[in-house]
Amino acid sequence: MEFTLYILECADGSFYIGHTDDLDKRMEQHDQGKGCVYTSTRRPLKLIHTQGFETRYEALTMERKLKGWSRAKKLAYMAGNWDALGALAKGKHQHQR
Repeated sequence: MEFTLYILECADGSFYIGHTDDLDKRMEQHDQGKGCVYTSTRRPLKLIHTQGFETRYEALTMERKLKGWSRAKKLAYMAGNWDALGALAKGKHQHQR
């Protein structure tokens, strides 16, 4: 069974990060305003990123890690911009001289 980490962009521009073993069912729950207080008041939602993991533990670990990151780090992660992600992780500004 594969587990999916997913990131939603909410109507207010915020991100919601979760994981599931059935993305279609979970998206239906979000779309109906069920199962999550945060997203129920921020619809419509847009699925902007997914990543598969072999175990729930791996997906949950990445979910928790991402939830602690800044918006800039999350955007760099979703774009696969590892240079920017590394610089942001070290606290360096993107605009260097």
